[in-house]
Amino acid sequence: MEQELQQAQEIYNLIVEFMVNYSFQIVGAIIIVLLGMFIGKKVSDLIENLMIRKNIDVTLSHFAAGFVKILIVAMTAIIALGKIGISVTPFVAAIGAVSLGAGLALQGLLSNYGAGLSIIVARPFIVGDTISVQGVTGIVKEVKLAYTVLSNEDEVNIMIPNKHIVGEIIHNSRTNSIIETVVGIAYASDPDLAIKVIGEALAKTEGVVAEKEPQVGIDNYGDSSIDIGMRYWVPTASLFDTKYRANLAVFKALAENNIEIPFPQRHVHLIKQEE
Repeated sequence: MEQELQQAQEIYNLIVEFMVNYSFQIVGAIIIVLLGMFIGKKVSDLIENLMIRKNIDVTLSHFAAGFVKILIVAMTAIIALGKIGISVTPFVAAIGAVSLGAGLALQGLLSNYGAGLSIIVARPFIVGDTISVQGVTGIVKEVKLAYTVLSNEDEVNIMIPNKHIVGEIIHNSRTNSIIETVVGIAYASDPDLAIKVIGEALAKTEGVVAEKEPQVGIDNYGDSSIDIGMRYWVPTASLFDTKYRANLAVFKALAENNIEIPFPQRHVHLIKQEE
């Protein structure tokens, strides 16, 4: 018991001696770190607001602001360590060794970060664009260093690792998507009238992009109908909703103009053989 008390007394004396010798240095180091965090936050907000006012991409603005903040805090932390007499040289060497091992162990994750940085700098797409990549289509909701988040009309978030985006073929249609569909009319109907009626119906449909005129024409000659093809642009955020309204508008327009939409039919001729 007496030995334990003696050890505790020695530890207490060491702590008191350390505090007496380095108390001002510790307080100064804490102040430097807090000051660095404060300055980093202010500078980060200033850079982000400035970039947004200059109409620079939101994702790039967030990344630049965050990077500057981390850099300022790291620099003040190094200064604070030097203030209390701790050399940062061994830490730098240790960090280098750890980084090498981590790099080998986390190659996949690091490749995602590298690809994310490439996306942020090159900006093949921005938040709000509609892209198709790796068989997935959606609106870009957020671009992170490790992954990109897409969203569809059903508000389902799709997270794609950035390494599966960089180097792939990307279809970027900005905020809109194209709808391609076909409706059949009877061979007895006037195709010119059908094309005109369908074009007018699409142009009047709420949600169809007015800046891009719908394309309507004969797409194919089927067994039972003349297939009229339709191509028109709609906002990706309301793709299916607009498509269903357009289909109904086309159906009503054809009915009002007595243009028949035939059902599949087949003519069968029976040949009677003589005995």
